[in-house]
Amino acid sequence: RLWPTLHLDPLNSKDAKSLISAECSSANVKLTKEQEKKLERHCRSATTCNALYVTLLGKTIACVGSTGNIDETLQQCCQCQDTVSLYRLVLRSIQESLQSDKEKGLLREILCVISVSHNGVSESELMELYPELSSAVLASLIHSLHKMCLLTYGCGLLKFQHLQAWEMVRLEYMEEGENVISAYRQKLVEYFTMQLSRDRVTWRSADELPWLFQQQGDKQKLRKCLLNLFVSQNLYKRGHFAELLSYWQLVGKDKSSMAAEYFDSLKEYEKSCEGEESMICLADLYETLGRFLKDLGLLSQAVAPLQRSLEIRETALDPDHPRVAQSLHQLAGVYVQWKKFGNAEQLYKQALEISENAYGAEHPRVARELDALATLYQKQNKYEQAEQLRKKSFKIRQKAARRKGSLCGFALLRQRALQLEELTLGKDTPDNARTLNELGVLYYLQNNLETAELFLKRSLEMRERVLGPDHPDCAQSLNNLAALYNEKKHYDRAEELYEKALDIRRRALAPDHPSLAYTVKHLAVLYKKMGKLDKAVPLYELAVEIRQKSFGPKHPSVATALVNLAVLYCQMKKQIEALPLYERALKIYEDSFGHMHPRVGETLKNLAVLSYEGGDFEKAAELYKRAMEIKEAETLLIGGKAASRHSSSGDTFSLKSALSPNILLEHGQR
Repeated sequence: RLWPTLHLDPLNSKDAKSLISAECSSANVKLTKEQEKKLERHCRSATTCNALYVTLLGKTIACVGSTGNIDETLQQCCQCQDTVSLYRLVLRSIQESLQSDKEKGLLREILCVISVSHNGVSESELMELYPELSSAVLASLIHSLHKMCLLTYGCGLLKFQHLQAWEMVRLEYMEEGENVISAYRQKLVEYFTMQLSRDRVTWRSADELPWLFQQQGDKQKLRKCLLNLFVSQNLYKRGHFAELLSYWQLVGKDKSSMAAEYFDSLKEYEKSCEGEESMICLADLYETLGRFLKDLGLLSQAVAPLQRSLEIRETALDPDHPRVAQSLHQLAGVYVQWKKFGNAEQLYKQALEISENAYGAEHPRVARELDALATLYQKQNKYEQAEQLRKKSFKIRQKAARRKGSLCGFALLRQRALQLEELTLGKDTPDNARTLNELGVLYYLQNNLETAELFLKRSLEMRERVLGPDHPDCAQSLNNLAALYNEKKHYDRAEELYEKALDIRRRALAPDHPSLAYTVKHLAVLYKKMGKLDKAVPLYELAVEIRQKSFGPKHPSVATALVNLAVLYCQMKKQIEALPLYERALKIYEDSFGHMHPRVGETLKNLAVLSYEGGDFEKAAELYKRAMEIKEAETLLIGGKAASRHSSSGDTFSLKSALSPNILLEHGQR
């Protein structure tokens, strides 16, 4: 906690008496004058007049008052001269109320396990740790312990209400010393390690295991646990930066050594990554490492993992995907801190372009990129440009705030209720069709594909009736349904719907419209997945044309589209057609990123393969040597050793299987 310890003043006799009387009254227990005077005299010393002691005293008397002997209990309480000894009396009274030795044993186990944990233990974890513990017994025990101020809940975990309760449990149950504590710690270690072995890296495992190894002083196991990339990612993303750093300090690693170990571990993990889902996960891990190193001030070492994250996302998703913009933004942030403003400006502009295409020109994500660019210009003393971008960003945020604020208005809620009523009654309007589409998208994102299909079908039917079958909105519904069928592996139905959507969009939209590019891309990938390579070629060619019109012929996005087309030709054994595409992509990458960029290296590697297959071994060797020099330079940035097995230049033929991009359903424009 960032705030200092809070010290409560001792209670005076009047306040102590009032507090005890209130506790007794809540249990319908009435004290005699003599008993009140005895309590008043007892609560005068420094250790018996604090608020916690008096509250606990009142609860103890109230608890036994209706069934037991108050004078006897009062006599026992008066022998307790501090809060810990009073807690001990409370615990023993709870033990005496239990019916069997089994329940008393379980009470001990529960309190001991909680006492050796880092942040507490959940009810479900207790029942897994002790299978003989029934939910009824657990509920009864927790009720008694909570009622008497021993345990409380925090974030769904059972923990001690006060430090004195924790101290009492250590004195009562763990007098034998470190051996008993170690046994309970080991029980928790085995439990959370078993979760890790099932590939279940929950926030609980990440919180407890490193801390338990630290308490055991086992540096080897702590290091191994920290090199489980998902454990460290979980801790870092939830803000446990200082804790993560302290673990590494205990292991005896400085910042640079830690960075190198993480990078080596990631490279090793990358060898086992196959398929789109695992590659996206890998990109997240690289990004987390890059951000962590940036926070540590290791800017030169942060570049390599952030760059790798960007390359993987461009390959596994798409160069125009919003998460690519996120990678560009993160990498640009490092270059800003590193005072490499030219590199940062180019990356921020790319992120801005992608965000505008993905979200629209008035989205808060666009405002974020504008603000970042404005700050960059300000650092370069380009005040006029910075001011223009800030004004633009401010207008976007202002509109977003108005939209957000109006959602709270009663008038809008009433209007929304009327819209839902019309929707239920089946009134055909473009707005209702759009709402049905949005509901379909929402259910799709929740992985409820059956319900999503119903809403998307209704949206399509309504749009065809109201707007006509050739309207662009119908293409949106067709596109979303096709994406859903693709997800369900109904490829023939997806193909039919994508083709209809493409036909409508080709006739209705501009040649460089983002929606047209979206359908072209996904239908091309579907054809490729289905083995219909001849049908995929014209679409990959169209994707190149669209990107040239959208970004200009020398943009890196065009180079990636060229590489994807080249890969397709290579799969069709058309190396002659692939060669000029790779060469043009290489020139764009070199002009955009410089001669030592990883994407240049990957393209050189692919050209080397083509030259080798064409029998030009000398040229192949030269190209491969250049590619390896770039790879070695990239590796030296972080101290890693393992070379990447996956291409960074797009959908390259070095991959074992083509990676299809994530399916993003389209929302309607409001």
